[in-house]
Amino acid sequence: MIQTYKDRAVQFFHTNETKLNIGFFLSGFVFDIFTLSQVDDTFSLVQQVIYLTVIGLILYFDTLQKSEKWNPKVKTEKIWQYRSLILHFSLGSLLSIYSLFFIKSASLFSSMIFILFILGILVINEMSFVQKGSLSVKASLFVLCLFSFFSLLVPTVLGFVGWTPFIISLALTIGVLSLILKKLQGQVQNKKILFKTLAGPGLGVLSLFTFFYLMGWVPPVPLSVKSIGIYHDVTFNDGQYVLKYERDFYKFWQNGAQSFLSRPQDKIVIFTQISSPSRFDDEVVYHWQLYSKKLGWMTQDRIPISIKGGRQKGFRGYGVKQNYTSGEWRVLVETTHGREIGRIYFDVEKTDQINELRQFKQDVF
Repeated sequence: MIQTYKDRAVQFFHTNETKLNIGFFLSGFVFDIFTLSQVDDTFSLVQQVIYLTVIGLILYFDTLQKSEKWNPKVKTEKIWQYRSLILHFSLGSLLSIYSLFFIKSASLFSSMIFILFILGILVINEMSFVQKGSLSVKASLFVLCLFSFFSLLVPTVLGFVGWTPFIISLALTIGVLSLILKKLQGQVQNKKILFKTLAGPGLGVLSLFTFFYLMGWVPPVPLSVKSIGIYHDVTFNDGQYVLKYERDFYKFWQNGAQSFLSRPQDKIVIFTQISSPSRFDDEVVYHWQLYSKKLGWMTQDRIPISIKGGRQKGFRGYGVKQNYTSGEWRVLVETTHGREIGRIYFDVEKTDQINELRQFKQDVF
């Protein structure tokens, strides 16, 4: 009886392998949407290490098997025949984790190409040529996940973002890939197979990431802007920021006063909540720009603020501008290396009316 059900289960798996692969991927994606924690969460980091180790081992022994240097034993074969499901679930889980972190950290205006690339990878991972494809395709996805892991871990440990964490992440990824290749070289005599299967795809992925980084398209993970708004005034009382703004009731979609009606002596306040890991201690810059029909967006000011991680709702900070003109404005929130985290657009209109009573609304953070 038990053997009959087992045979039926095996037959069902082989008949519906592609659908099961997709189901396992989607289950991993949904699972991580609901369980996504902070980037420095210990359980999440351990989970990622386990997934990466499982994928690495499967690729390692799969390479040996295809090179006729290893075959699973009877007991191992029972698990080995399901390696595709295990690999797909692990890849799906990791890709969903890193996609969500990158998307959270990205400013769509500056990182659109990279985000489309990441989303494209998620779609490609569901294609049959990937699920049943060569080891080189799976190795490419493995290296992508490995580099994404270090891209999140290294700046979290160091407490800042920039070229140094990026280069260290690159070096660590190459180091892990080299260790795997060195272990395989002792058993696989045909070096061309190893280059075609692991080294080539891995270096290709890292080269592409480096190109994206040089172009400024890679989001500055693990930083992310949780909220951003324009206000007339800010005060700090009992551990909370009280922000005042004036806005027509029907412009409910705006953050603060994005249609800024300015009276004499008014100042413009930009307020942000920036999420970062607990050990983080860095700076971001409020980059103020005014639009000119002839010259485009022109820099008017750069105001740096220090940020510290650890607050669950994000580090609160603000910048004030007192000298400004009417027109179309925007403020870019950037790292000190010019990587954009977020931005906000707003219009400024100056008025001389000073007698009319204003009714300010309030946001409290």
